[in-house]
Amino acid sequence: MTKIESVSALEILDSRGNPTVSVTVKLNNGITASACVPSGASTGTREAVELRDKDPKRYGGKGVLQAVANVNKVIAPKLKGKSPAAQREIDDLMRSLDGTENKGKLGANAILGVSMAVCRAAALDAGLPLYAYIRQLYGAKERGPYVLPAPMMNVINGGAHATNNVDFQEFMLFPIGAPTFAEALRYGAETFHTLKKILQKRGLVTSVGDEGGFAPNLKDNTQAVEVIVKAIAEAGYVPGKDIAIALDPAASEFYEDGVYVLHKSGGGKKTAKAMIALWTKWADKYPIVSIEDGMAEQDKEGWLGLTKALGKKLQLVGDDVFVTNPKIFADGIRDGVGNAILVKLNQIGTVTETLETIAMAAKAGYNAVISHRSGETEDAFIADLAVGTNAGQIKTGSLCRSERIAKYNRLLEIEAELGKKARYGGSMFKAGK
Repeated sequence: MTKIESVSALEILDSRGNPTVSVTVKLNNGITASACVPSGASTGTREAVELRDKDPKRYGGKGVLQAVANVNKVIAPKLKGKSPAAQREIDDLMRSLDGTENKGKLGANAILGVSMAVCRAAALDAGLPLYAYIRQLYGAKERGPYVLPAPMMNVINGGAHATNNVDFQEFMLFPIGAPTFAEALRYGAETFHTLKKILQKRGLVTSVGDEGGFAPNLKDNTQAVEVIVKAIAEAGYVPGKDIAIALDPAASEFYEDGVYVLHKSGGGKKTAKAMIALWTKWADKYPIVSIEDGMAEQDKEGWLGLTKALGKKLQLVGDDVFVTNPKIFADGIRDGVGNAILVKLNQIGTVTETLETIAMAAKAGYNAVISHRSGETEDAFIADLAVGTNAGQIKTGSLCRSERIAKYNRLLEIEAELGKKARYGGSMFKAGK
């Protein structure tokens, strides 16, 4: 029987030059597999804890040597001799070793690195591509064709992801009308390059942010949407039909004392009612099909109001409000908050709990969007996760920066490998429930 021989961790750097955790699992038959853990910039207050050393003399306090030590000294000895196929048992064991609700003792970055590396090692041991092994773990009853996810491509950045005057964090191309993933990627890349030319003609900055999107100073927030619509059309596509727009305002980031403060653009203060009116106006005027975190995580009444106003027309994705946590998400489903969930592995911290959350979404009729973080690595695990769970949507950055492109290129490989056994998620995309 195949068993885990060793587990080891290393402090490496993410795409922002900050430390993160890499874990390697070695099996007794010689198979080895590694995984790297991402890190977010705008984080929900209830996310699983990313353990940082807080030593000001190393990496400005952002070192992860403690998380690395927790893998090497606490987790590794307990996993030696276990079957890599026992994903749930291993994830549950790490949770009990940690003993906290939010993985604050050992660190979600330590636990997740091990969880992902074990999953990868088990797939190799089973002789399966990672997406096929994840499908087995996920245990979906329906074994129809695999679905390649429609990508949400973050081409204009604002909010916490940029130093410009745009309040809302992400403005994304969403090529829902493409026939295949490869074509969706082409639609997005051509529009991205067209957008760059438009911004350059206007004398605007075209350097890119953490996720590869542009971060120009614009007249106001609406100009970000308008310039994207222009780029879609100039690239030869029909806005709303070939390429729609998805937004992630990350409203928790500008929610202060019960109101929404549009500091960066000088847009003043807005009540929840005014924000809902703004999103309704934008949805009527522009080809927007999805809004993520349109209201703050603390503003439950605002979320319910937004869902009532737009839930039948748009996909309303909860990120900070759900933090990929099955317990928190269950409450949101019960209360009728939004109609989709953003899924980030490191918000919850194990592969098992991530799969539980995706299954919960499917059962409740909520869409699931698999997501990267702004601090990424070259690890493309989420590409296989999206295909293995038939999520149908992925959010993994713009059309540049290798840590983003790694996921897109992996999806191209998967689509080529599957051929007619796969279909593209854009065709099945439907807003709301």
